[in-house]
Amino acid sequence: MDLEPTRAEFLHLTSPEKALFYVLIFGSLGFAFWQVLQRTKLWRQGKPIGPVREGLAYWLPTPEAGKRWVTRVWTFILLQRKVKSSRKKSGAPMHLLIFYGFLSLFIATSLLALSTYSPVHFHKGTYYLWYEAIFDVLGLLFVVGVVWALGRRFKHDRERGERPILSSGRADYGILGLLLTLGITGYLVAAARIGVNPQPWDHWSVVAFRLAPLFHGIEPLGYKAIWWFHAFLVAVLFAVLPQMRLRHIVMAIVSSAGAPEKPMGRLEPISMEEVEQTGQIGVSTAKDYSRWHLMSLDACMECGRCTEVCPAWNVGKVLNPKQVVQDIRSAMTGEINIAEKVTEEALWACTTCNACVEACPVLIRHVDLIVDARRNLIAEGKLSGTGAVMLRQTGSTSNAWGAPRSSREDWMKGLNIPLCRDGQAFEYLFWVGCAGATDPGAIKTTKAVAELLVKAGISFACLGQEEACTGDPARRLGDEFLFQEKAMENASVFERYGVKKVVTACPHCFNSLKNEYGDFGASMEVFHHTQLLAQLVDLGKLKASSGEGVVIHDPCYLGRVNDEADAPRALLGEKTNYNGVSPDGLGALIRPDKLVEPQFYARKTRCCGAGGGRMWMEESPDQRPGVRRMEELTATGAKTVAVGCPFCRIMLDASKTDEEIKLIDLAEMLQEANS
Repeated sequence: MDLEPTRAEFLHLTSPEKALFYVLIFGSLGFAFWQVLQRTKLWRQGKPIGPVREGLAYWLPTPEAGKRWVTRVWTFILLQRKVKSSRKKSGAPMHLLIFYGFLSLFIATSLLALSTYSPVHFHKGTYYLWYEAIFDVLGLLFVVGVVWALGRRFKHDRERGERPILSSGRADYGILGLLLTLGITGYLVAAARIGVNPQPWDHWSVVAFRLAPLFHGIEPLGYKAIWWFHAFLVAVLFAVLPQMRLRHIVMAIVSSAGAPEKPMGRLEPISMEEVEQTGQIGVSTAKDYSRWHLMSLDACMECGRCTEVCPAWNVGKVLNPKQVVQDIRSAMTGEINIAEKVTEEALWACTTCNACVEACPVLIRHVDLIVDARRNLIAEGKLSGTGAVMLRQTGSTSNAWGAPRSSREDWMKGLNIPLCRDGQAFEYLFWVGCAGATDPGAIKTTKAVAELLVKAGISFACLGQEEACTGDPARRLGDEFLFQEKAMENASVFERYGVKKVVTACPHCFNSLKNEYGDFGASMEVFHHTQLLAQLVDLGKLKASSGEGVVIHDPCYLGRVNDEADAPRALLGEKTNYNGVSPDGLGALIRPDKLVEPQFYARKTRCCGAGGGRMWMEESPDQRPGVRRMEELTATGAKTVAVGCPFCRIMLDASKTDEEIKLIDLAEMLQEANS
């Protein structure tokens, strides 16, 4: 009679030995759970997001949140979308091998446990054979990935410079050594089992079967020794998991799943009620952050992807987004001042470009962490110099450049631009912005947009002297209530004139109006000027310009923060499909015909250095992100750099070293094509 393929569970183990195994495993799991519970107490010292529900409901998502959780776990954990977006020749494939290999081992163990402890014992027959074949091979992914990680780390440590991005230490080698030993001993246990209890179907275990000759004639005692060594290592892994960076295996799931549902470009407002209750503005210590923000800190793997793309770090400044996360994490355990721990210099260096947020595999919101700390510094009067001057100018003149309100209509002279106060009906409010009414280069863009709207027959009007700064520079520098003052002032003007659609040539104004003004009662459809002009080109009301010999610089607050990279290219006659595509998928898309693309574009664009209030803050010429970005753009060989942001234009113009390079807004190029 043929035997049914299966394998004996707890082979050669006595009942006391089984009991000891359960004590060992559940003891280590209990210790791990206790450690997580201690961290949970630290997370819960933070502020709750939304209403707090009582009892078990506190720990469970609502039905809507549950759907988001499933989507995010699928996208960011199972599909590893953020991991695949960078380091495509080293870190990404290495991590994917480890992750999917570990996942396969977890699934294999779970299926075995389910068969063992459920009423239906299905671990037999054809299912068992395929189980052995599939998971025996998939386990190799894990082993190869860990070996790759060890080699990569060793090479990094041997070649590391003065400012290494990847964290490294004895503990890292220790945990990788533990994982590698676990993977290898797992195969040795299977091979020893074949040696001590051979079966006719053993060849289905592809790897273990080839190792089995090493254990030919092994005694049960020898098999049990290998088995117990492997079991002990599993218990050690459970016990140390919460203390090692490897904890991100679990924490990444809860961090990604529970991330707040909000646009990348939206910052949370502070209410006066909150200030009255807490007696402070912004974040002083870790408990002032939200519970999710504190929890997300424990999900950090210290992979350095955030630091790798940081414009401040890349030009030699002290800001290190990865270190910011680690500093705040260490500050959770006491009443440690965040600004002192992170350093004020690092906090002020941030351009709020969100490159770190886009790159983070576990969805940590670095910009939220930094701006919340800045808010407290502003409230404590810790900002001085040109940044403080900008805030005073915005408060007194409603213009970040300090120009008087009366000058907001100077650009209109001789152009017959309609104003809202004239009482004529209009479809679009043309929001000019501080730069668009003040900076000479930006004024050229403003005039070009106005002329194109007239040529296309678009009904629009401007606010003129009634327009105030959106407050974006103030908010991102940390002066939250100056921003709210300007937002409420502008929102009341929108309501007075019944504004339903807004178009602006400034991505920073665009982002605030679109993503943040809704908190202050302003409900309208907001367009960046390239979006509206692209629609007009598509309708045949305007003619596209040529992209021959042109490179586009995508502004951070358009290309990355608001995921709009197709509209600017449409103005040059190029049909692209970059919008909605994750950074890892950009390289596989069809490139434009005539337009050249820099190394970093669309959502992976690089910052000019102006955001976060940095436009108005002094910095050393050798530490300007704009210089680095200009080098990337001109490396394409293009002689024309097209922009869609007045801030970018100013910073890149100051970074030019070749006078032959032409820097021009896309609206001006379209104006030339339609003149």
